[in-house]
Amino acid sequence: MRIGVTSVFVDDQAKAEGFYIDTLGFVLKDKVPLGAYDWVTVVSPADVNGTQLLLEPDQHPAAKAYKTALYAEGIPVMSLAVDDVEEEHRRLEILGVRFQQPPTVMGPVVTAVLDDTCGNLLQLVAPVKP
Repeated sequence: MRIGVTSVFVDDQAKAEGFYIDTLGFVLKDKVPLGAYDWVTVVSPADVNGTQLLLEPDQHPAAKAYKTALYAEGIPVMSLAVDDVEEEHRRLEILGVRFQQPPTVMGPVVTAVLDDTCGNLLQLVAPVKP
């Protein structure tokens, strides 16, 4: 058993698609029209057949409440593994990404928390360099 698709609730699929692809560097896997919304998934360019991230509309009231509560408490909805948090932080800041937490050592890892522009906080994480 393995994870095939996981999702993140977004307030605007087109904006999310742009951010996750153009800014974070994911690649589009699937985009299928489904009425008012699309089935939009992105994947890591390092593993195009790996786990897909569904950019899911947050139209359900429970989804909106969930996102709002996590965001207000500063809780990221997911962690994204990177090779070097400091380097990724610099790259993303140049692109205008807003960080709620700069690179911070937390035990054996370095983390940083960014705003995905679609109502979520995302955590970057990498092992502390020896």
